[in-house]
Amino acid sequence: MIDTGQFGEELKQSGFTFYTGVPCSFLKNLINYAINDCEYVGATNEGDALAIASGAYLGGKYPVVLMQNSGLANAVSPLVSLNYTFQIPLLGFVSLRGEPGIPDEPQHELMGQITTRLLDLMQVSWAYLSSDIVKAKDQIQQAMVDIRRNRPFFFVVKKGTFQKEILQPQELKPSSHPLKQIKSTYDQLPTRYEALSMIHSLKDNNTVQLATTGKTGRELYEIEDDAGNFYMVGSMGCISSVGLGLSLSQNNKDVIVIDGDGALLMRMGSLATNGYYSPPNMLHILLDNNAHDSTGGQKTVSDNINFVEITAACGYKKSIYVHNLEQLKTSIMAWKMEKGLTFLHLKIAVGSKKNLPRPHIKPYEVKDRLRKFLNSGSFNQQGDDQP
Repeated sequence: MIDTGQFGEELKQSGFTFYTGVPCSFLKNLINYAINDCEYVGATNEGDALAIASGAYLGGKYPVVLMQNSGLANAVSPLVSLNYTFQIPLLGFVSLRGEPGIPDEPQHELMGQITTRLLDLMQVSWAYLSSDIVKAKDQIQQAMVDIRRNRPFFFVVKKGTFQKEILQPQELKPSSHPLKQIKSTYDQLPTRYEALSMIHSLKDNNTVQLATTGKTGRELYEIEDDAGNFYMVGSMGCISSVGLGLSLSQNNKDVIVIDGDGALLMRMGSLATNGYYSPPNMLHILLDNNAHDSTGGQKTVSDNINFVEITAACGYKKSIYVHNLEQLKTSIMAWKMEKGLTFLHLKIAVGSKKNLPRPHIKPYEVKDRLRKFLNSGSFNQQGDDQP
């Protein structure tokens, strides 16, 4: 078995101090170490953990993601459409529940057979983590070869790999009484383009704007391509988790997350994580048209959802329903002055700008440019920083 603390210190020496994930009994001792000695963000699902880690990487961290192999299925979307597409590296640990020949619960049987094949299909490099500390240290350095090439690397962890690590007492973070402002009058229903134009007009050199997948990112790009913009493609629903990881890693920057109702509904568990960790430098704006606009205008169920009440209950400091562009402007300006994790809900019209182009800049170029914007001076000639 590996001395968990010694292995964790070796990870620290290689630059890994930011952890996120979902617990597994095979990984509990490494998770306990991360909670005790590093920065750890507990995610509600494994896909969100990948997105949180990706945001932390954008902010200059080298992140670690921990998950059970059953949760690897939850992580498929961001691994193939976020990490692969944007060339965002991370170090992953996935347990091998259901290992063939070893008795386990029935729900792990199939995933135990296909875990490594699934990693291969996603073009994710991996290795079985050795239970010998000397060999394990060498494996970390081998993993760094892929990570320096902007690729994820996963260790597959068998039962009994890590020695016991006692979890230190954890302090709960009780949420304070949130400020809520609910719908009180009719909605102006501006276009998405008008709302994005208003948001962008208030941007300064200390602000990062993260736009959800679909028409939101494309319209923001059309308004003005900016080094401080991130245009999500794929990984629907992950944008606020990326924002969380980035906000926690870059607390001197203002991070504005621009979401859509279909995307937010897909991964609503992220709201609880955002609220618990509550970065004061994150503003979460929902542009809600009650439709999947990018796929033909099919209705979402957002008309039945009170997002202000939900985000307030999840721990957002302020949750505000804004009825028009002027209130949107006033609320953004107030947040810039007062800070605190804030959610703004604006109803917008269905539809998008006609003849809308796609960004000409490639996703990995967007990532490299944003990292340089955030971490000027820390890059080598290839656009990478060294852990």
